[in-house]
Amino acid sequence: MKFGKSICIINVGGTRYAFPKDVIKDFPLSRVSRLHSCVSEREVLEVCDDYDRERNEFFFDRHSEAFGFIMLYVKYGKLRFVPHMCELSFYNEMIYWGLESSDLEFCCQRRLDDRMSDTYTHFSEEDHKVEDELDAEDEMSSRIGAKKEAKWLERMRRTFEEPTSSVAAQILASVSVIFVIVSMVILCASTLPDWKTAESNMVEEHRIIEAVCIGWFTAECIVRFLVSRDKCEFVRRPLNIIDLLAITPYYISVTMTVLTGENSQLQRAGVTLRVLRMMRIFWVIKLARHFLGLQTLGLTLRRCYREMVMLLVFIGVAMAIFGALAQLLEHGLDVKSGNEDYASIPSACWWVIISMTTVGYGDMYPITVPGRVLGGLCVVSGIVLLALPITFIYHSFVQCYHELKFRSARCTRSLSAEFLN
Repeated sequence: MKFGKSICIINVGGTRYAFPKDVIKDFPLSRVSRLHSCVSEREVLEVCDDYDRERNEFFFDRHSEAFGFIMLYVKYGKLRFVPHMCELSFYNEMIYWGLESSDLEFCCQRRLDDRMSDTYTHFSEEDHKVEDELDAEDEMSSRIGAKKEAKWLERMRRTFEEPTSSVAAQILASVSVIFVIVSMVILCASTLPDWKTAESNMVEEHRIIEAVCIGWFTAECIVRFLVSRDKCEFVRRPLNIIDLLAITPYYISVTMTVLTGENSQLQRAGVTLRVLRMMRIFWVIKLARHFLGLQTLGLTLRRCYREMVMLLVFIGVAMAIFGALAQLLEHGLDVKSGNEDYASIPSACWWVIISMTTVGYGDMYPITVPGRVLGGLCVVSGIVLLALPITFIYHSFVQCYHELKFRSARCTRSLSAEFLN
């Protein structure tokens, strides 16, 4: 923060907290830490409710007792619900200050999940931002006298972006799913030996079907781009990037076919073209746009990346330890008559990973008594290590599912109200 005094005062619901400016910079609460990057009072007022320059005091019209419990979390690292306060109200305060449900203690996480399961309610800043954007768009369109056009564009956008928003959106989503399935079936069947034999007789039919599918995907992507609110944000979205990666290889393949010739051996045996053809498998990810379950999975993985990284670290450490011990017990102690499958630590690490995940292909296994004892410990350790982060991922999955379900239901209700009006 490039203005004010060196001491910052945070006033939450009448309760004042004083912090040095350096502490504000790295404060665990994102809303408070954002104050340090503000360079004008206008930016400050976007973060807090009011600001007193003389005393360098920031006012937040929020629940003071809830913020007191949040400050206890900042100090001691444990966050619990305020007694006699609604769990959803406290969760709303957490989101306002930049915390997530994963910051709660395990018992409080279960209480929050149970409460959200009963009410199917979720509060988030993203919901408020969407509502604010819609209100601002309606207000602006009314000022310029183009309200009908704005509503038409908004309905078009919802039809292509939200499959459950209307009957037309459901029909459009169903057609898109059919095209995805047809394209996937053709791609998978084209690798069969019998299909390759008959390909010379039906090459034109294959190309027509493939061209129709690509044409549909391209037209859908172009229309969604034209009716989007923010073109830059549209290009940055992961699903739209996947759509581009799924469509582009076809046009590259067609271009290379024209340049090298249809019957060219280079064109048929080119590694680049085969890789580009296999990249069309990304089409199956387009189903995430139409199914709530796949959206929930993607959102859960995005929010639980810390737990996923922690799981990979657990597995990596266990692979290093058990791999080295397995190589020593099976091959290192007796080089001449040792088990050749464990001749190196990387080879032993392959055995460790398939044992920890309880897959057990049987391609390699220990033959010595110490090696078998180590194998048993490896399997048990794998079960324990893989189970540790599952609880956090499960709670995040439940939360994401209810959040997306609530958004979908709210979108359907809002569109029905517009249609009736």
